[in-house]
Amino acid sequence: MPINTEKGTVYLVGAGPGDPELLTVRALRLLQQADIIFHDDLVPDSILALANPHALITSVGKRCGRPRITQQGIHKLLIESARAGQSVVRLKSGDPLIFGRAGEEIAALRAAAIPFIIVPGVTAALAAGAALELPLTDRQSASKLIFCTGHHAADKTDHTPLWTGPLPEDATLVLYMPGRDTARLADDLYAAGVAADMPCCAISHAATPRQSHAACRLAALSELTCGPAPLLLLVGRAMESLLYVDSQRDAMHALAVEALASASNSAKV
Repeated sequence: MPINTEKGTVYLVGAGPGDPELLTVRALRLLQQADIIFHDDLVPDSILALANPHALITSVGKRCGRPRITQQGIHKLLIESARAGQSVVRLKSGDPLIFGRAGEEIAALRAAAIPFIIVPGVTAALAAGAALELPLTDRQSASKLIFCTGHHAADKTDHTPLWTGPLPEDATLVLYMPGRDTARLADDLYAAGVAADMPCCAISHAATPRQSHAACRLAALSELTCGPAPLLLLVGRAMESLLYVDSQRDAMHALAVEALASASNSAKV
């Protein structure tokens, strides 16, 4: 496919997890050439700073149930801008095809006969695995990788379980937008037959300078303190190594604190 943008075309572009270094080459070149960029709230300024300085850059984000524009409004902006002969980048955090409403935008563009091109990005789950030095699959313990979301369309008012039927023991479950009700998440996982000793990890702002994580076993998930959104929850035996590394780190920290206190007390004598 050509690298240069085409007038009257909409590009659904993945911005990755937020680190500019994780943008694809194609995504970067499209940003540098676009006439108009409509971006999600989660796309950071450090990525927007790479855009064509003459481009019109507009946020069309929806955060925490408080959209500044409806999804239908976004469709209208994309269609009208393309019909006006502009090259349009619809910049989405992560990968546009994973929990990014791309399906709705694709349907609207097709219905309006607007040409579009999809440019994949690094989704948060893969960035989280890399940042934690944690393979999400393992030949011994995790031969399946499952993506799901705790967030649903606004017109779905009933509580939809995370999973129906038993969750495979040899799977890594990645839950996007899990929310903050860890007790409910734990209940859903127990209902799916997940063992109480199953490792879990909540990672906030994966692969960015603000990254933090907290890991535990399912039995303690309801008490886990998670970082701010954007948040992922990883569940599966592949996380065993992370629990071990965290426990070793905590032990070393405790020893350092104890040594410092002992040195301080000795100095006072």
